Amino acid sequence: MHDHQHQDQDVASGVTDAEAVVFVCATCGVALTGPLTRLPAVPEAPDYAWWDADEPGPSPATVPSGCYAIETEPYGAPLVVAEVPGPVMPRHGERWNADGKPLVSQGPRGNIVINPGDARDLELRHASPACCGATPDGGMNQLCTCGTLVATLCSDCCLPYELHLAADRVRATRP
Repeated sequence: MHDHQHQDQDVASGVTDAEAVVFVCATCGVALTGPLTRLPAVPEAPDYAWWDADEPGPSPATVPSGCYAIETEPYGAPLVVAEVPGPVMPRHGERWNADGKPLVSQGPRGNIVINPGDARDLELRHASPACCGATPDGGMNQLCTCGTLVATLCSDCCLPYELHLAADRVRATRP
C-alpha cells in the first residue's frame, strides 16, 4: 500500500481515522453518539481555575465536540497502591489512600474519550463521592437505555470533563 493511501485503523471498529463514526451500544445497538471524528491523541485538559469559578460545575471539556480519541493509559477503577507517587489517571492529579500511600488506576486501556455533550440518552447510575459531579473512582457510571453500563463520566469541578466509552461495551459504525 502506498503511504499516501495508508490510514490507521480505529482500534474500536476497523474504520479508518479520516471517517466519522457513530458509537453504539454493543448490547442493543442504540446510538450513543452522533458522528464523531478521531483525534490523534487525547488532548491535555484545558487550564481551568475551578476554585475561582462563580458556580460549581464541570470544567471545559477535554475533547472538542464532534471528536473522539483513544485513551492509551489505564483509566478508572480499580485504584491500587503505587510504588511511586504520580497522577492517579491521565490528566488527573495525585491521589492517596487512607494510609497515605499513592494510588494509580488499573482500569481498562483503550477507552473512547468524548465530549460529554456528544453523548445521547445515557443515564447516571451512581456518582463517586465528589462535591458537584461524577468521578471515575467508582468505575463505569453511565447506563445505556437497555440497562448496560457503557461509560464513565468524569464531571466534578476539579477534574477533567470527559466521558470514557468502554471499548468492550460499544462499537463504532458508519453514520
